[in-house]
Amino acid sequence: MEEDKIIRVGSRKSELALIQTKYVIGQLQTLFPERKFEIHTMSTVGDRVLNISLPKIGEKSLFTKDLEDALRTGRVDFVVHSLKDLPTTLPDGMAIGAVLEREDPRDALVLNERHRGKTLKTLPEGSVIGTSSLRRAAQLARFYPQLTVCDIRGNLNTRLAKLDADGSKFSGIILAHAGLVRMGWEKRISQVLKCDELLYAVGQGALAVECRADANDILGMLEKLCCRTTEGRIVAERSFLRTLGGGCSAPVAVSSSLKSARDTQKLSLRGAVWSLDGKTELRDEVACEIPLAPSEDDDEVPLKKAKVTRHSPDIIDDSKATGDAKNLDIGALITLHGDAFKRCPYSKQQQPHERCPLSIPIGQDVMGECPFFDTTQKVNLAEEFGPEGSCPHATTPPPPIEKCPFLVNQVKLIDCDAEQREHKGDISLPADANIPLFCGLFRHLSRTEDFLAKSEALGKQLADALIAKGAIEVMSKAQEEIRGKA
Repeated sequence: MEEDKIIRVGSRKSELALIQTKYVIGQLQTLFPERKFEIHTMSTVGDRVLNISLPKIGEKSLFTKDLEDALRTGRVDFVVHSLKDLPTTLPDGMAIGAVLEREDPRDALVLNERHRGKTLKTLPEGSVIGTSSLRRAAQLARFYPQLTVCDIRGNLNTRLAKLDADGSKFSGIILAHAGLVRMGWEKRISQVLKCDELLYAVGQGALAVECRADANDILGMLEKLCCRTTEGRIVAERSFLRTLGGGCSAPVAVSSSLKSARDTQKLSLRGAVWSLDGKTELRDEVACEIPLAPSEDDDEVPLKKAKVTRHSPDIIDDSKATGDAKNLDIGALITLHGDAFKRCPYSKQQQPHERCPLSIPIGQDVMGECPFFDTTQKVNLAEEFGPEGSCPHATTPPPPIEKCPFLVNQVKLIDCDAEQREHKGDISLPADANIPLFCGLFRHLSRTEDFLAKSEALGKQLADALIAKGAIEVMSKAQEEIRGKA
């Protein structure tokens, strides 16, 4: 690839999708500062059709097909997805070039203000919980029959607005924990749902970068972003779902872990299938040992991958933000001082959003990284705070813009829905036969085939165990019921 070539990145238009896409670009800019990027946004079927529940639409690639069409025709070079949206079988010639380090994959409960302090167990009988997910609805029906489940559509901010509206019928909504944190809504989380309460979606919490399977230059760049632990877990999860033949049209959920012990790792996978009403549940779990080759140590990855979820500071009140307080977390200060502390130092400058490829409040910058404040850093408040207890950074002149690794790189944003681009036609794509894919994941040379093959086999083993218990029949009946309600 010529160094002056602009790399075109496909993304959905939602705020969360753009945050995730800009995060991936930010990581690549750190590794390849000579590269230039631009973002091509487009609406997908799942974004355009909001008056029909997801399972009733009947399309497996609700949030990916339009992006993959742009990839196939050469309009973009790679696409950033939430992995849970990506079907387990990709179109011919496509590959997942990178899976980044996974965030907390669990679900979270967000409550209407009138129910503050409640949990799923303590909400009043008949409380309405919003979700667009069949797996969440089935599990809620099974484990919390006293609650009423209602479909809710829209992006994350739209759902929160529906929850908070005057006279809202919703007592709470269930959302992915990772999405809430990436959007800066961590303080809205009332309850993180443990896996013994709700299993999560296949691939939830992970970001995937999809590209053409023969794009060696792009694949070489993306390899630097890969996380081995996440790869093993998501290959097992996707293999489980692919063997079952499920998607968003059936209540299927998982949990997984990959734990190290000397020269081996133990990969564990738990999965379940439910009827729509939650009354039927088929559940099992499997595990296997995987040798750890020296070349598969994630510490050798050049870029240390930042996670969004940091250690959450204890809740502090205003009385502790005085000169008497000692050595509190910067993260706690962000929580306490809100907008006065969180805004980017350059946010008041002229046209800040055109200069900054992220434009996200501090505490969310680069999905948790901040170029100016380390949230793990300790400060002495007796020295930092004045008599009024005001935040010392709110009026501090910002550092020179050249010192910010994000503001110096401008990323152009192009609306592909608005622009009438000439259709180039499909470019030549490779057959998948000779490309090492594992449930769509490209195997880079830094990964042994044994590692990914055993992960894939474990997912199939779990699916076969549930199929033997009648999983296909349960899922088929669920799909028939959905079609009957359409």
